[in-house]
This record gives sequence, C-alpha cells and structure tokens, in this order.
Amino acid sequence: MSSSVHGKNTSGVEVTNISAHGVWLLTHDRELFMSYEDFPWFQEQTVKSIVNVEERAPGHYYWPDIDVDLSREIIEHPERFPLHAKIA
Repeated sequence: MSSSVHGKNTSGVEVTNISAHGVWLLTHDRELFMSYEDFPWFQEQTVKSIVNVEERAPGHYYWPDIDVDLSREIIEHPERFPLHAKIA
C-alpha cells in the first residue's frame, strides 16, 4: 500500500516570529529575517496578514492580503535593492 499526499503543499514557507524589529520567515531549511527598516510594508499589518504568505515559485514569496511580493535575494540582500515603495 502506498500513501500519497493530497491537496496543496503548505510547508514550503511560514512566518515563525513577528517582533518589534521585524518578521522571521522559515523557508524550507532556512530562516530569513525581514527588518521593518528594510521592509516597512509589514510594520503596521495584522498578524493574520503577515502569516498569510505563499511561495508561488521557488524563492518567490507573496503576501496576498498586503499585495507584497519578494524574492529570496531581496530578503537576503536588501541593500542591493534600495528602492522602497511608499507607505500610504
């Protein structure tokens, strides 16, 4: 007898911590930190909106409730991407 997984794989990415300094994202076997200084879009959001994250393609993350999409490279090296969207 064999087992097969049914439904959508939800274990690829998850938010593991939200603090006064930023958000920690666990993706596969790595934890990534997004400071509010570099990623200000998350600072005033609800926990529900922040934890609702999808990995749409390997290394590409999307938060549908706040319409933010980021790559692993942007999260790991925000200094390479100095342009920030304005917060309304």
